[in-house]
Amino acid sequence: MKRLLIGVLAMGLLAVTAESGLAQRNPRATSKISVGGKTVSVEYGRPSLKGRAVSDMLGQLKPGDFWRLGADKSTTFSTATDLQFGDVTVPSGEYSLWVERGEGNSWKLVFNKQHGQWGTQHDASQDLVSAPLQETEATNSEEMVTIGLTESGAGGAIMIQWGNMKLTASFKAK
Repeated sequence: MKRLLIGVLAMGLLAVTAESGLAQRNPRATSKISVGGKTVSVEYGRPSLKGRAVSDMLGQLKPGDFWRLGADKSTTFSTATDLQFGDVTVPSGEYSLWVERGEGNSWKLVFNKQHGQWGTQHDASQDLVSAPLQETEATNSEEMVTIGLTESGAGGAIMIQWGNMKLTASFKAK
């Protein structure tokens, strides 16, 4: 009876551990900056190319398809101030980030009101706003997805790089 109880408790602990994020297989990273004295951050999983080309990974996306932007748990974007991405306002708060493929080589950064869900669970009905991303070819190649925030005047920029693909968007405090 004691062994049965220990076995049941061990299985329960294993289930809780897997659900709590310890089952994530990719390293996580965080980038933070200060905009007008307020913190803006992004926390994300970092999948690796493992010998594959980015075009093989993302080239299969059709216009309207979403890229989970990272790995495992969804990428979380937090801002303590309202931000202006071009003509789009992102209110202060926490969001999951997604990238939507457009026509040709166009991409949009999508702010979704849900966050903390597994990275494949995108609910488009929860999308708040999207901002255009500029695609350029990076001079260096990144094996793992890298998302960086940089300060610039009264705002900043977000940079997403994987392999030699680089996506960027500028923003300012509103």
